[in-house]
Amino acid sequence: MSPKVGVVLSGCGFLDGSEIHEAVLTLMHLDRHGAEVVCMAPRGAQQHVVDHARGQPEASVRDMFVESARIARGKIRDLATVRAADLDAVVMPGGYGAAKNLSDFAANGAAATPHAEVAALLREMYAANKPIGAICIAPAVVALVLGRTVHPTLTIGNDASTAQALQAMGCKHRDCAVTDCVIDADHRIVTTPAYMFDARVSEVAQGIGKLVDAVLAMVAGKHR
Repeated sequence: MSPKVGVVLSGCGFLDGSEIHEAVLTLMHLDRHGAEVVCMAPRGAQQHVVDHARGQPEASVRDMFVESARIARGKIRDLATVRAADLDAVVMPGGYGAAKNLSDFAANGAAATPHAEVAALLREMYAANKPIGAICIAPAVVALVLGRTVHPTLTIGNDASTAQALQAMGCKHRDCAVTDCVIDADHRIVTTPAYMFDARVSEVAQGIGKLVDAVLAMVAGKHR
């Protein structure tokens, strides 16, 4: 039976939602393994909307779920309806949506609060010993949910201030190249920095590919 992997999205566009390259590369690498993908997103307004041509906020409102459906080609579930029992693993692409919509980490750093539905799913996945993957800035969401209780080892690359925020939330940070990932086998959490670096898409693809490989190896029982 194919593993069923949830992909948590936060909108469509790296400045106000999910980073599209990271999301699509995640879907591609999961498909490479023959995994069944369940795209999901919360319902509700994004923190704000950014004109990606100008890099400036614009006066409009967009819904995370509706925007995420663009990436998922319409095949998307309301995050509130998904439980750990429905999945074998979960992966969160990055983009500012992880730090603005799935949490308020962009504004409040280590004192931030995760989105309640995201927090509930991550806690359920961890309690069920099911793997969690997080890309780019999304490890900050994992840190907000699990850092102070289980102290996982995560990476956001080598950005010192963000690494310090993760450590303030109780995590251990490990520097990592864009083409690699950090595997915390004890806690069944895998992270990769992706566009935390000013990197080529081919380099980001390598790191995400390794993350997906590791997550699915955990599902198959090849990691502790």
